[in-house]
Amino acid sequence: MASISSSPRTVEEIFKDYNARRTGIVRALTYDVDEFYNLCDPEKENLCLYGHPNETWEVNLPAEEVPPELPEPALGINFARDGMNRRDWLSLVAVHSDCWLLSVSFYFGARLNRNERKRLFSMMNDLPTVFEVVTERKPVKDKPSADSGSRSRGSIKRSNDGQAKSTPKLADEKLADESYEEDEEEHGETLCGSCGGNYSADEFWIGCDICEKWYHGKCVKITPAKAESIKQYKCPSCMKRARQ
Repeated sequence: MASISSSPRTVEEIFKDYNARRTGIVRALTYDVDEFYNLCDPEKENLCLYGHPNETWEVNLPAEEVPPELPEPALGINFARDGMNRRDWLSLVAVHSDCWLLSVSFYFGARLNRNERKRLFSMMNDLPTVFEVVTERKPVKDKPSADSGSRSRGSIKRSNDGQAKSTPKLADEKLADESYEEDEEEHGETLCGSCGGNYSADEFWIGCDICEKWYHGKCVKITPAKAESIKQYKCPSCMKRARQ
């Protein structure tokens, strides 16, 4: 293993290490899958799948030193081989490998600051996971993700001049770090004014221009497409008060 002094330290160096280890593991679980499968003999001792910085892979026993120099991969992957469907077993190994790759990268990135860690994860998140490659799943691209720096809740809010604007997005903001913290606090306490459910970035939300409460689109029967044509949104409660 590499010494501490030669370990990757910058975001770019850590990402390069991550990508190389990932390439080795992907090769083991795809192109070299028959060789990998045969090496994971359940009759042997606890085995681990390692990806190395030179884009190679290795099935071997775990490190003997305690604590190990680097986080260790999942232990004993060979024991489950014959008790599972082959494809399911490979998928399980892939999931554990994704976890290991992240743990190694953030071990190297322990001294990175907040923005550097966010940038590192963004770079890693641009690549398909090992699990996605092995199961041939296509990454979802139409949801807000960390790589864009967006904290949008997929909702529509109207300004006083009737122009549509989405909830705060930080990708192009000069004061992204400060805005991110404020947005985190705001979103963490947001509850749907109808059902009382917590905010989720995967769901469409819409804000009332009168009472400024937020609602799940499904709770007030408003879709993103319908919201685009609304100049000023009034929630059911405000509409009811207006009729009284």
